[in-house]
Amino acid sequence: MVSKFDKKHVVSIKDFTREEINEILDIAKDMKEIAIGNKIDNSLNGKILGTLFFEPSTRTRLSFESAMKRLGGTCIGFARPGTSSVKKGETLADTIQVIASYVDIIVLRHPQEGAARLAAKFSEKPILNAGDGAGQHPTQTLLDLFTIKEEKGEIKNKKIGIAGDLKYGRTVHSLTHALSMYECDLTFIAPNALQIPDEIIKDIDRLGINYKKVENIKDVLSELDVLYMTRIQRERFPSEDEYLEVAETYNVKKNMLDNVNENLIIMHPLPRVDEISADVDETKHARYFQQAANGVPIRMALLKLLTEGYDE
Repeated sequence: MVSKFDKKHVVSIKDFTREEINEILDIAKDMKEIAIGNKIDNSLNGKILGTLFFEPSTRTRLSFESAMKRLGGTCIGFARPGTSSVKKGETLADTIQVIASYVDIIVLRHPQEGAARLAAKFSEKPILNAGDGAGQHPTQTLLDLFTIKEEKGEIKNKKIGIAGDLKYGRTVHSLTHALSMYECDLTFIAPNALQIPDEIIKDIDRLGINYKKVENIKDVLSELDVLYMTRIQRERFPSEDEYLEVAETYNVKKNMLDNVNENLIIMHPLPRVDEISADVDETKHARYFQQAANGVPIRMALLKLLTEGYDE
């Protein structure tokens, strides 16, 4: 277990080794009973979490707040930048330096890629990146890895299909890097216009990871241990007809699951629109709601590590 955490901030999953990630996942496992209220832990009593959300969020923001309160701490912040001094023209650097004097740790979501890294330069308090533009979403990646490990027993060498908007999805970018660290066999399922960016392919090529690109989920569904769905974003298409044609291809329905791996799990960072039909929810393959719940113990683990270290 980790006795002294040497990271001051959580900005990118690329800042972590596989061993460090494994330690975080182990600590999150210890947090599970606390996360659902079966055990009490007030170790962060007196600590304050600042939640600065410049973009909309439900699961990330509320799971961070739940995690902090389950550990005895409190939260302040905003969910809409229009209610802050940013509306008056205040820079992010100034906002961070001011808020850092009020709290013990800061969670930041921002539409601009690189915002979390910038914030970390100006903050004496730990920064947790809750998503920055099309960049990184490291805490989502950690809860995704935790879900796979909890459901599959291990992450290494699993066959994982990632489907949807792979070009702009920050969740996908962080997850791809992390899965590469575990030598997973990756299948990228997307229309050509939304395929995984070349710079990410270069990264996994350097690591010697097996991967392929396909356009149709049905072509590979029976091969997978994990199907990770993401939303095809309507706003990326020039016309509604073009979007609907693609969206139909990237929709998983119950009747598609007849010949899949018996132990296949289907994940999604949520919110979903129509990429996973409601009839999939009743199958043994659906894990996206448990995946969302896993955000609390993962974020509890990070809050403890960044504020006080961790002793088993």
